[in-house]
Amino acid sequence: MKITLPSKPVQTSRLLLRPFMACDFEQYAAYHALPSVYRYLYASPPVGKALHEQFSAILNASFETENDVFRLAVIRQDDDALIGEVLLKIASLGALQAEIGYIFNPDYEGYGYATEAVSAMIDLGFDHFGFHRIFARLDPQNVGSVGIVERLGLRCEAHLIENDRFNGVWGDEYIYAIRAVEWQARRLVHAR
Repeated sequence: MKITLPSKPVQTSRLLLRPFMACDFEQYAAYHALPSVYRYLYASPPVGKALHEQFSAILNASFETENDVFRLAVIRQDDDALIGEVLLKIASLGALQAEIGYIFNPDYEGYGYATEAVSAMIDLGFDHFGFHRIFARLDPQNVGSVGIVERLGLRCEAHLIENDRFNGVWGDEYIYAIRAVEWQARRLVHAR
């Protein structure tokens, strides 16, 4: 699998998905500093130098081998606000599989932006990158995230019981997925 990055941003009806730029740091830091954003990420919010290092890693990330992450900033076209991010992580080059992920500023919840952005990223994963299967790993308590993937037609393939632990607390995990052929069929049905 030869991976080439898109040559231009992805545009939806309300959003622009583009690579992060250095000037995005302030808006990125605003929502990455919120404990509520990290509640289901099994990590504590980065602070100070760690936050700068995390952002710098995003600016310099490659997308060539397994576990590499391709991340796009989600920009609201009306006001150029950075409202979140979507990502694809290469899970297996041989099996053409990627994991979809997303993080959004809670100030912009409830408007369908995350669903719109995740749908566009899945399109990119199948149409541009040529993945065969895209999956999401979610905390079952994260009902907002579960709603996003279910609205987009991903199916729940697994419910893993107490498979992860953060701060001494065991947590479950859902795995949702969709194959390229299913995504294409879904688009045909919704285009009618």
